[in-house]
Amino acid sequence: MSLAIEIAVEDRRWDELGDLDAFAAQCLDAALREAEDQPGEGAEVSLLFCDDARMRALNRDFRGKDKPTNVLSFPGPDRPEPAPVLGDIALGYETIAREAGEQGKSFADHARHMIVHGFLHLRGYDHETEAEASEMEAMEIRILRRLGIANPYRDPLLEPESDDHARP
Repeated sequence: MSLAIEIAVEDRRWDELGDLDAFAAQCLDAALREAEDQPGEGAEVSLLFCDDARMRALNRDFRGKDKPTNVLSFPGPDRPEPAPVLGDIALGYETIAREAGEQGKSFADHARHMIVHGFLHLRGYDHETEAEASEMEAMEIRILRRLGIANPYRDPLLEPESDDHARP
């Protein structure tokens, strides 16, 4: 199953990741290969690579939170006609770069994680309860493993590498 991916870049600092079309496609392909339910033929996702000012405005306008965030997901309409529009994912450059540095991760790996995280939200996963968070994190870990990325919920200073995960 392939996905139609629409990319908009508002902040050129994202160019450090190289070909953003290929970068996003790699992440979303890994997520699709792990997914149990496949979207219909011709499914679409759009990604917005922007800065924290834009993320703050989106977060304020759509979630009532007047602060920037790393990733926001906006699921598409429930009616998938003629082709399913899965939704939109927005990514904030400064927050993702800052978090990557704080967590000792590469910017590229953390950006991949945020794309996967956003996509899982579009597919109905959430982390509002402990059970939901555990299910979503387990899915993220499996997808990121496909991309060659270590468990992002593991503190490398406190835990040995394992298949288990814990929130930081």
